[in-house]
Amino acid sequence: MQPDAARVHRRTKIVATVGPGSDSEDMIGRLIAAGVDVFRLNFSHGSAEHHQRVANRIRKQARHQNRYVGVLADLQGPKIRIAGFRDGSVMLNAGDAFDLSLTKGADEGDSSCVGIEYKDLPKSLLVDDILLLDDGKMRLRVDGVSETTVSCTVVVGGKLSSRKGVNKLGGGIAAPALTDKDKADIQSMETIQPDFVAVSFVASVSDIDEARSLLDEVNVNAAIIAKIERAEVVAESALLDDIIDACEGVMVARGDLGIEVGDAQLIGIQKDLISRTRKRDRMVITATQMMESMIENSMPTRAEVFDVANAVLDGTDAVMLSAETAVGSYPVEVVRAMASAALGAERHPVARTSRYRQDREFRTPQETIALSAMYGANHFPGVAGLASHTETGSTPMLMSRLSSGLPIFALSRNPETLQRLALCRGVIPLYFDLSAFDTRDVEARTMEFLSDAGFISKGDFILMTNGTRIGQAGGTDSIKLLSVG
Repeated sequence: MQPDAARVHRRTKIVATVGPGSDSEDMIGRLIAAGVDVFRLNFSHGSAEHHQRVANRIRKQARHQNRYVGVLADLQGPKIRIAGFRDGSVMLNAGDAFDLSLTKGADEGDSSCVGIEYKDLPKSLLVDDILLLDDGKMRLRVDGVSETTVSCTVVVGGKLSSRKGVNKLGGGIAAPALTDKDKADIQSMETIQPDFVAVSFVASVSDIDEARSLLDEVNVNAAIIAKIERAEVVAESALLDDIIDACEGVMVARGDLGIEVGDAQLIGIQKDLISRTRKRDRMVITATQMMESMIENSMPTRAEVFDVANAVLDGTDAVMLSAETAVGSYPVEVVRAMASAALGAERHPVARTSRYRQDREFRTPQETIALSAMYGANHFPGVAGLASHTETGSTPMLMSRLSSGLPIFALSRNPETLQRLALCRGVIPLYFDLSAFDTRDVEARTMEFLSDAGFISKGDFILMTNGTRIGQAGGTDSIKLLSVG
């Protein structure tokens, strides 16, 4: 097997959303070839049966290309929406009175009032709060609140269509993270067996715990990704850290988060989230509107390239495409453009050097081995990469927390582990069954495997980690520097 050059050297992973423009088997295969590492199934749309068919296509095409590609199931969450209008939409003008009512019929809205689907909305609001409609395009000031009605004045008007979203500036609308629909969707995941499950609008550790419990009930061993999109969560550092510690990764969900905190604050929050998550040994995805112009255009704007590059330089594990690949006209081209932008940023020295934990003690033997190996590899000339024999993926994941220009070859006999590692920055997941060889032959077999695959050449060095007790989870306890003869 000859490796794809972009696959070997591009450290930042690409998550692509599957939709009508990309759910065919042929297109999925083309997207994998272009550089997709993880596919997102958006549970806001489509049936469980459809998602299962798409997941099967992803795994089939990944096998054909000898790749480990992850599947991420993204739960809809408590998206608060207005009901419908008699004529489909209304025009709101600044200064107009406009009410949100729990008693208004589902499709009886007009220019003075519209129904609201979330029954607890009045309990979350105070006079002078600002409500944001349709992703912040329109603003309402709350003038009064009763048990059934929120009375408002239009501050920023525009055309408002049926079923648009509602947010509060500064956050604080108390809606549970897991809706009845989300719980039903989790029940359907037993047949899909996603590698990751994204929980929307996470507000507390209990949201993560509830999701994990529900997944356990249907025997789904998925990594949980907490979507950070509530202003009140990013405003409280201790709460944010607890949420990060409770899950396997976070998504910087810039859509709803940007609406609640404002775009001017979002860039600083993004940088802090990426840094904070990596320091706590968790994965991080940067998402939303990264190359949105490519929904309709075959080339990204310079600003979009800079946006992707900025996230890469900050250390994000992955960048995500949403509508660009789900419904866009150029799904393959946008993946290639994102891969090119990531590779360009990764060539900068900032993306290859790290001061991570130089002033902190290591917490576990496994962490000591992983980070010592990375530090040694970064500072010894001639090292072509790191080879980590792993059962659970913990050691290569820890390695990936240090910035480097070197590939981390994660060698495992567990497909589930390899698919989960598809999201980790700098990690190349490869099937290798350590137990099939005599312990005395492991080093030679490892070097032979990497050499035959085209990853290393004569004269290269490899730093290899493994455990003295083969097959033991969490047992990595040795480092060796090996040369290719």
